[in-house]
Amino acid sequence: MITIGITGGIGSGKSTVSQLFELLGIPVYIADRESKRLVATSPVIKEKLIAMFGEELFDGGVLDKALLATHIFNDKEKLAAVNAIIHPEVKNDFINWASSQAHFPVVAQEAAILFESGFDKLMDKVVMVYTPLDMRIERVMARDNIPREKVLERIQNQMPDEQKAELSDFVIVNDNKLSLIAQVQTIVDKLRG
Repeated sequence: MITIGITGGIGSGKSTVSQLFELLGIPVYIADRESKRLVATSPVIKEKLIAMFGEELFDGGVLDKALLATHIFNDKEKLAAVNAIIHPEVKNDFINWASSQAHFPVVAQEAAILFESGFDKLMDKVVMVYTPLDMRIERVMARDNIPREKVLERIQNQMPDEQKAELSDFVIVNDNKLSLIAQVQTIVDKLRG
């Protein structure tokens, strides 16, 4: 089985590219969605977060995301500590999921922080979705209904596109000019060889 990572900055179109891979018969594990599920359901994560921040973090047994955000916002050490709790659980969940997909020759994981989390080490190939900065900003402003400054703040907290592209095996350009379908199909054809 070949594993591929799909990554890109906020607003790059990772989800659209992931859907195209799925349409071409490649199952995709969405790390962001699955990490939210695990944070809500994993007793290991819950226990460690309570040990770090106290019982009040889980109001009625449910994670108070806003409270967690206040703890880790602008505190890189606490954010790193929370990631060190969540990422191993997501990694194990992906490994279990991938093994349940053994009848597929290729599977993928979509993760915005593929390199930062070390998930790239689980992948045979990495696909980076590149979108010009102005397009990304406009998309996120429209999607999340937030001002330009907030979008730029989020972008500045992510690994630069140039660095992601350098570390990737394939770069898909999502600029509304080049065909995403054709680019994804070319990669799938190469992977299926």
